[in-house]
Amino acid sequence: MGRIDYIDDPAAPAINSVVPSVVAIVQREDGRVLMIHKTDNDKWALPGGGHEPGESISETVEREVKEETGYDVTVEAITGVYTNPRHVMAYDDGEVRQQFSIAFKARLVGGDRRTSSESSEVEWLTSAEIDSLPIHPSMRLRLEHALSDRERPFIG
Repeated sequence: MGRIDYIDDPAAPAINSVVPSVVAIVQREDGRVLMIHKTDNDKWALPGGGHEPGESISETVEREVKEETGYDVTVEAITGVYTNPRHVMAYDDGEVRQQFSIAFKARLVGGDRRTSSESSEVEWLTSAEIDSLPIHPSMRLRLEHALSDRERPFIG
């Protein structure tokens, strides 16, 4: 399913959905960050996705990372909550979603790298490598907040 992101765009379609979602910032001891190349918007991103009924939010993080990367993680901390009503995601099926994303630091505990229907590539990348990739500005913001060792999570 394809997706178009709009930020501060008066021509964005009207929102018809809000789905809590998560992203995971998983960083190895050598500083490399787990990133995926998304199949829905052809950009690099942190692994993550929508919260499903019957899950705790930490279970959502663990499931999404496993589904998209093959790795097992455990949640350590919230790094930010992102609810910008001017960030709208329009999907091919007619859903137009307002951003509602919670970012978490997570620790690698096992698993083996693999791709999925949502991730065409799974890589551990340095900050310099990440800087040169096509990444949505909202994802760059999550990375910046998570890697800056802020005292408090970002809320906005």
